[in-house]
Amino acid sequence: MNPKRRFPTMDNEFKEYITFVVNTKDGDEVEMAVIDQFEFENKGYVAAALVDGDTVSDEGCFIYRVKVGEEDFKVEKITNQIDYKRIAEAYMEMM
Repeated sequence: MNPKRRFPTMDNEFKEYITFVVNTKDGDEVEMAVIDQFEFENKGYVAAALVDGDTVSDEGCFIYRVKVGEEDFKVEKITNQIDYKRIAEAYMEMM
């Protein structure tokens, strides 16, 4: 099951996010918070932001393909840059 964490918002309230961990190219583990979910071309995706200590970064958004199970989900990095750009542009149009 993917963990949920509460983070403070700009107005000193708390918001709960589903979090997951990904590995960087250097092999470091980085925690990410799901900020949005969407579908594109019949596939599921999440938009995620970097977790920095007790805050969710508002600088940058990363898109991951997602596969949902019964109690959790798995994220997959989108390795094809052309696909990533196309999916990111579609996500921005949905906003």
